[in-house]
Amino acid sequence: MATSRCNREWYTSCGGDIDNESSCFKILHERSGHGARVGELRTGHGCVQTPVFMPVGSQATVKSLAPGDLRGIGSDIILCNAYHLYLRPGVEIVEEAGGLHGFMAWDRAILTDSGGFQVFSLAPLRQIDDDGVTFRSHIDGSEHRLTPEKAILNQEGLGADIIMVLDDVPSGTADGPRVLEAVERTHRWAERCLAAQRRSNQLLFAIVQGGRDLDLRRLSARTLSSLDFPGYAIGGLSVGESKASMYSVLEETVPLLPSGRPRYLMGVGSPEDLVEGVWYGVDMFDCVLPTRVARNGAVYTRDGRRNVRHADFKHQFGPLDPECDCYTCRTFSAAYVHHLFKCEELLAYRLATIHNLRFMHRLMGDMREAISQGTFAAFRDEFHARYRPTDETVRLAQRRRHRVTSTWQADDSER
Repeated sequence: MATSRCNREWYTSCGGDIDNESSCFKILHERSGHGARVGELRTGHGCVQTPVFMPVGSQATVKSLAPGDLRGIGSDIILCNAYHLYLRPGVEIVEEAGGLHGFMAWDRAILTDSGGFQVFSLAPLRQIDDDGVTFRSHIDGSEHRLTPEKAILNQEGLGADIIMVLDDVPSGTADGPRVLEAVERTHRWAERCLAAQRRSNQLLFAIVQGGRDLDLRRLSARTLSSLDFPGYAIGGLSVGESKASMYSVLEETVPLLPSGRPRYLMGVGSPEDLVEGVWYGVDMFDCVLPTRVARNGAVYTRDGRRNVRHADFKHQFGPLDPECDCYTCRTFSAAYVHHLFKCEELLAYRLATIHNLRFMHRLMGDMREAISQGTFAAFRDEFHARYRPTDETVRLAQRRRHRVTSTWQADDSER
């Protein structure tokens, strides 16, 4: 983003030299042979070190956690969802409270998704045209209209540091004319969002679409790059395609995005996908996966995911993960957390969520360190040699089942 589009006082207050810096994103380390890099993203509520994982707080809260928990984990940025907040409590209420930062007592950076994915997932409840989309609320059936201009107006009212364009999101199984239509409409809407933006202290990110079609992905990346957005997201992935397909899209798309702007992979949060995303040059990630699986008793370790509900945890009086420094692992035994889950005590969800988000934060920190030291290739190999991901067939089946049963639970409406 050119500094002429940054608010001067805001930019310098978070460490920028307005005369020497041409962007609100600075690359600190990058190595030849792969795309991974370490960067610093300057926002109105502090600087964010990248690559970074953003916890999801769709309704202005990361489920089961307070802002102090997030600060203790080490989070400098979280994601909130404009669709859910538009429906309740309403943008006007949040704006009256001083924006999201004042409303939820969070003094660090916030990114808001425009809500495009949520709206376009409402297949039986919405109608799309070139001007925008008319949809019915999943809460009470009331009718609403969302246009690119309204998406920007909503997010400006919410007051996030980073906001997203409204995009047309085709289904994961779409191909041919529907994907081309979505790409072309996304490009037109991106221009309208750029023209509609009035606040100078928010970074507006474009979203690359194209499904699994590599030619359309290349077209979308090149077209949006020419519009000179402050940042670029890759949308429409992790929606049921294979991991090989997702990695192929990243390999082709990421190098076409401007190197001096942050790159954001939307809705992707499996640890193995974070490592691969960073390898290809992605800087930012978000996903509900760590918080959702935590509430179901699954905890992350460098060896893979483990279910703390299993009986083998009953006599484990050490921490959930001996390598972890989170509040949960420093304070409680795995046997105690197992007991809480068996009794369905609410504390179980908080403790497991703290652990999983801290795992993500530590993983990103370790990757930043490895990139800085020039050892990321070895780190990647060692990670994959040790980490046991969820079986691909099981993963896809669980995703399909989850989308049918709980798509519109607020923390679970993910990209």
